[in-house]
Amino acid sequence: MVIVQSFCSLCVLLLIGKFLRSSIPLFRKLYLPSSVIGGTIGLLILTWWGDSVPSGCTAGWGSLPGFLINIVFAALFLGASMPKIKGMWRMTGTQVAFGQICAWGQYVVGLGITMLILVPFFHVTPLFGNLIEIGFEGGHGTVGGLSETFSVLGWEEGKDLGFATATAGLIVGIVLGTALINWAHWKGILKNIRRTEDAERLEQLGFYSPEKERPSAGVQTVYSDSLDSLAFHISIFGLALLVGLGLKEFFMFCDPYFPESFQKLRIFQSFPLFPFCMIGGLIVQMILRQLRLETFVDGGQINRIAGASLDFLVVSAVASIRLDFVAEYWLPLLLLIVSGTVWNLFCVLFIAPRIFKRDWFERAIAEFGQMSGVTATGLLLLRTADPENKTSAMTAFGSKQMFHEPIMGGGLWTSMALPLVLSLGGWAVFWISVAAIVVFAVLWLFCFRELPEVCE
Repeated sequence: MVIVQSFCSLCVLLLIGKFLRSSIPLFRKLYLPSSVIGGTIGLLILTWWGDSVPSGCTAGWGSLPGFLINIVFAALFLGASMPKIKGMWRMTGTQVAFGQICAWGQYVVGLGITMLILVPFFHVTPLFGNLIEIGFEGGHGTVGGLSETFSVLGWEEGKDLGFATATAGLIVGIVLGTALINWAHWKGILKNIRRTEDAERLEQLGFYSPEKERPSAGVQTVYSDSLDSLAFHISIFGLALLVGLGLKEFFMFCDPYFPESFQKLRIFQSFPLFPFCMIGGLIVQMILRQLRLETFVDGGQINRIAGASLDFLVVSAVASIRLDFVAEYWLPLLLLIVSGTVWNLFCVLFIAPRIFKRDWFERAIAEFGQMSGVTATGLLLLRTADPENKTSAMTAFGSKQMFHEPIMGGGLWTSMALPLVLSLGGWAVFWISVAAIVVFAVLWLFCFRELPEVCE
């Protein structure tokens, strides 16, 4: 019964979020996700009437994001065609360089503010400086996936502070992103933006019209009399997660055989599971391709499973934030969020016009959405700025994810940075981040700047 209560409660919150988003024009204009609205309603209910809510209704909410993020990351390569790296790199190198500069800059800003101001004046841990990239670029899923890492490193409150940062980043990203699009339209940079009032009534409410052809959620690849197609694809996810778990256990087994100086970094002990699941998805996809079975894994169904996982992840993550931790650290957290937002705006308004040859705003606004919220936020803002997909932005932004997400926004470096800050110190990781920015700036200057850009 507890599982039923918990699951039904999350479903009710998602439906409430959907109803409020459809009913309140402000929420529609701000493009606030239903999962964030529903999670906020759940958070308010638990804050004000938590003692009256049966414990079974919230059972497992705190640990659910840490599980679901494994599914989201496993989906990055499952069901996707594997293009040639050389051609992809040539096509999207400038976008990769820009995205990496933005992401590494979040560490520079976060750790710089933390080490200069927050540590000496507010006595916070240096790990605080990681919250911008974890919460903004990574989002709720990355925070949930790092829950065990926070515990191993002795910073339990990092999970709740991370969820708060991710929620703030998502809202700020959508609100400021929309404001930037309106500014660009007013300045004449954008000619044809998509406004909510221009859409049909049902589309404004977030529904597909029954009178028009609705997009397919995927294609069935197996006959249901043998195994339901959705169950088949969920099982493929399970296989990818199993490979990821095996990789993590392998590295944990090997850890005692590494030099003692490396063991003191506690990288393998604190490394989360979800980056390994991403690698597991890649391995499973490569095996399927070698066996010529990749056509039986449909990308549409993979994306729907991952999308549903992300919605349940966000609603449970927001609803389970412990506001007592947030209240205790509200001022340093606010300073960090403001600093991260200023950096993101600087990237869009100063760096982007100088790094892109054409379509600079469309390509920058997609990055702004991702480095403030998640990839879906970037796509949402891009569809608003370029509704008819007339620019190179969608191709460049989508292709860039293959190189970007394995490293940042929940990738390998996001997972490694926490134990490195604790073992090497905040300033050491700060200078590593500065060096990374220099490397990608040099790559753009000498390697990518002379390449023909997408659609040129």
